[in-house]
Amino acid sequence: MNYLLVALGGALGSILRYWTSLIFAFPYGTLTVNILGSLAMGLAYGLLSEKGFEKASLLLMAGFLGGFTTFSAFSLDVMKLFSDARYVHGLFYIFTSFLGAILGVCAGFLLSKGLSS
Repeated sequence: MNYLLVALGGALGSILRYWTSLIFAFPYGTLTVNILGSLAMGLAYGLLSEKGFEKASLLLMAGFLGGFTTFSAFSLDVMKLFSDARYVHGLFYIFTSFLGAILGVCAGFLLSKGLSS
């Protein structure tokens, strides 16, 4: 059953990730996904994982958010930017992705604390 929860969540997350890439121009779809996914991961961690909701955590965190946020796509985007000699864009993209993702996780976790109290 756990594998099915992860698979279902992953399929849905992957679909949403694809839709996001259609809405935002390259490379901002992946950037948006990584930041929003990190925010959602912080929220989910604070609201589900620390409270013992194992099945919901599998569906949402390992499945949905695992399919939605993909740093492999981020790495490919950076390689493409550097291959096109867009070095400033590539470095900006790396910095913004990492900082945005870390801040997103922290903000989501803090938000979960406010929602659960």
